[in-house]
Amino acid sequence: MPRTSTRLTFAVLAAGAGVFSMLQSLIAPALPTVQHALHTSQSTATWVMTAYLLSASVFTPILGRVGDLVGKKRTLVGVLLAVLAGCLLAALAPDIGVLIVARVIQGVGGALFPLSFGIIRDEFAPSRVPGAISNLSAVIAAGGGVGMVAAGPIVTALDYRWLFWIPVGIVAAAALIALRYVPESRDRAQGSVNWLGALLLSGWLVALLLPLSRAGVWGWGSARVTGLLLLAAVLLALWLTVEARSRSPLIDLRIMRLPAVWTTNLAALLFGAGMYAIWSFLPGFVQTPRTAGYGFGASVTASGLLMLPMLLAMFVSGVLSGRLEPRVGAKALLAAGAALGALALGFLALWHDEQWQVALVAGVFGLGIGLAFASMANLIVGSVPAAQTGAATGMNANIRTIGGSIGAAVTSLLVTGRLQPSGLPYESGYTHGFTLLALLCLGAALAALLVPVRRAARPSGPAARRTPSAAPAPVR
Repeated sequence: MPRTSTRLTFAVLAAGAGVFSMLQSLIAPALPTVQHALHTSQSTATWVMTAYLLSASVFTPILGRVGDLVGKKRTLVGVLLAVLAGCLLAALAPDIGVLIVARVIQGVGGALFPLSFGIIRDEFAPSRVPGAISNLSAVIAAGGGVGMVAAGPIVTALDYRWLFWIPVGIVAAAALIALRYVPESRDRAQGSVNWLGALLLSGWLVALLLPLSRAGVWGWGSARVTGLLLLAAVLLALWLTVEARSRSPLIDLRIMRLPAVWTTNLAALLFGAGMYAIWSFLPGFVQTPRTAGYGFGASVTASGLLMLPMLLAMFVSGVLSGRLEPRVGAKALLAAGAALGALALGFLALWHDEQWQVALVAGVFGLGIGLAFASMANLIVGSVPAAQTGAATGMNANIRTIGGSIGAAVTSLLVTGRLQPSGLPYESGYTHGFTLLALLCLGAALAALLVPVRRAARPSGPAARRTPSAAPAPVR
């Protein structure tokens, strides 16, 4: 296949990244089923989600950097094979321990996001890069929605193991096609992998995300939570010192300090807090029995269908953003996406008595997610040198995940801090949580307004190969 043909390349990238995004949310509605089938406790079953989160947070920036150094296609194929192995192991897991290990292996797929954005930048014509990134972002965003919607019907009609059998076929086909048809990147970063930096990065990410995700079980004032958060602060300081002194840093801190990068990352942190928390708590809200004074007593399948407007809106707005970006700019789209998220959550905090209100909120929030996902990726890709694309987009995805963990932890504290005699949360816990998330999304919109406006276009993709070390310009 000629190197200039990009349709099959995009299809492979979309399949891999879409499946990984789907795996993020696909298992959450099925956790009670997994707990019962594997004869384990609820606290142990939640490690199926926690292990995946921690693994993805570690591997996303590290393998993004490895792809910049040794070749994005080679790394992409390796990551797809790891996801394939993780799905096979999960589908065959005889007990909860093996399933948790399988989820750790699946988490390697977090690197598919930065690798895919880097390949698009390397192989697509400069004029097509923003649109392709927007379309891929739409697939990534929609993948999470597909997971929420499809989990219930799959478990009901088949078995929870089919949540992993179905991705096996898709990932296997993507890996074979990538090996045969995706071209290897010509742009390579100079240097080698800073393994000390990788170890410290892994350390502070795990030490930060683990207590945030387990604080509800361990207790916010427990020695484990306090100790791990202190350890995260120490390891973060050490990592920043090592990276600043390294000749070949894992994450170039000079790139992270670029105005267009740090402002986009700040918006990603705040918007991620609202987005992941609403994914986690809105299904629980609609599944709450009406005897609690709120909720609809919906089944897993019915609650997933209420999220369907979000799925459709995410995909449509993500695709449209690629056509709007040349006219209004990625900065405006990011601000608009975050503002739509704040509007939806504000509406939800005030009006949630009818199912149509929840469906409307889901649709509006989905519009915001589609715009924000696409614009964040375009802002980062357009602001960093080609050889730093993988590492920079990997850190952006990670920062969004960190924000999601913080948002979910704080919302959990508000929702479960005071319970009814029946053990169900009070309605006020949810309304306070939704209000907080609305404020976080509003903060993301304000952070997006700080992104500098591009004064001059910079080359990207094949054209950038002639000047790979050129300093990035602020992005529109």
